[in-house]
Amino acid sequence: MKKAQPNTPALEQSAPSRRGFFMGAAAASAAAVAVTTLPNMGGQPSQIAKLPPAPENGGGYSLSEHVKRYYQTTRV
Repeated sequence: MKKAQPNTPALEQSAPSRRGFFMGAAAASAAAVAVTTLPNMGGQPSQIAKLPPAPENGGGYSLSEHVKRYYQTTRV
């Protein structure tokens, strides 16, 4: 009759893998984001910029400062 194999450790030490490195980096970055944003979640409500009223005749285009700046950037 053969003898039983000696107990092998459940977790064998192996060289770190690339997959493990990226999983650790992703977890660390997610934790960093959570730590920096969660304290700001409570406090005062943020002020949302109010949109101008919709035109009465329909459409939705309005020549705002943002649109004017865009047009200036497209000039050749």
